[in-house]
Amino acid sequence: MAACGLDFGTSNTTLGLPDGHGAVLAALEDGRDTVPSAVFYDRAGHPRIGRAAVRAYVEGEDGRLMRALKSVLGTALLDETTAVGRRRIPFRAVIGEFIATVKARAEADRGVGLDKVVMGRPVFFVDDDAAGNARAQDALEEIAHSIGFSEVSFQYEPIAAALDYEQQVAHEELALIADIGGGTSDFSIVRLAPERRTKPDRVDDILANDGVRIGGTDFDRQLSLSIVMPLLGYRSPMKQPGRDVPSAYYFDLATWSAINRLYTPKTVREIVEVKRDAAHPALLDRLLKVIEDQRGHTLAIATEGAKIALAEEGEARLDLKEVEAGLIAELDRGGLETHTATLAERVARRVGVCLEQAGLKTDQIDAVFLTGGSTRLAHVRSAILAAVPNARVVDGDTFGSVGTGLALEARRRFG
Repeated sequence: MAACGLDFGTSNTTLGLPDGHGAVLAALEDGRDTVPSAVFYDRAGHPRIGRAAVRAYVEGEDGRLMRALKSVLGTALLDETTAVGRRRIPFRAVIGEFIATVKARAEADRGVGLDKVVMGRPVFFVDDDAAGNARAQDALEEIAHSIGFSEVSFQYEPIAAALDYEQQVAHEELALIADIGGGTSDFSIVRLAPERRTKPDRVDDILANDGVRIGGTDFDRQLSLSIVMPLLGYRSPMKQPGRDVPSAYYFDLATWSAINRLYTPKTVREIVEVKRDAAHPALLDRLLKVIEDQRGHTLAIATEGAKIALAEEGEARLDLKEVEAGLIAELDRGGLETHTATLAERVARRVGVCLEQAGLKTDQIDAVFLTGGSTRLAHVRSAILAAVPNARVVDGDTFGSVGTGLALEARRRFG
């Protein structure tokens, strides 16, 4: 039996194992060391995870897709049930099934049983809610024990990233670790040095850490509300002057963890009633089609893809053929930055909080380590770097990952 490090992310998941003096990530799907944090249940209730789950849904197979599973931790949703075929199962069980499959695939890939784990966790599962954060970690620990891990411990995800980065530093540095995942943004200031790598307790080297529950899915959500949902009637007027179409449907439709709530006969009946009094009923027809065909996640996937294209190419063409033939949304980087500027500013402000906690000035940070997909958004990246303008930028993709850092931590804790 062996120890491992598990990075259960909102968007993607990895699992690392100690290997020689370093760490190796297990192949979790189609030979890849990442697997999307998604589960698809067909009508018989049989699950698939990862890319296979998303593919089944996009190809129109009858069933239920659940993604961004981590986002329900620390919320009341965790202990609620969701319809899967002819039965209802708790979200807690969905997360357990996903992590159990990841564990089994890693064991098969590496040829060893796994009984000890260091799990990554964000600094905050829930903003300004200590009890909610404790419940979230307790829930993850209970789930890990239930699927066969005998020993479970935790490490902050940005700290795990710093552990891998430290393997390459030649002298003492103060590093800002900025990790923007799918659901949270975490920042830490850490003292790194070659002679500190083997210290059994690194608590004195963690000078500050802070976080906020804003991540990639929040940028997707805001982009959806600004660009996609108005095409379905969001903020459109009712016939009665001074009233708009109720917004709750659109907020749920733009939020991964809430989309499935809309797939009920009651919701359809309500929207039909709203349509009768809407000034632009054709827009509500589009909303009804999305709900009745259960295409909410298709829209979310398309919006996420458009965001990535905007970050990499500066423009994107969002084809909404699932809603209506010929319906297109044209986007450019300027629009993305305008619609998500407030989110970027809120994320970047946490750097200042960390500097204040550590009692440091901006010019005392030697390096800033950027990891997570949303750090590739130009305005997010610029907002973070503006807070530490003299720091050397280290791209997280050039070395290791949170998963490998957690594996290194597993070696230290469990031997």
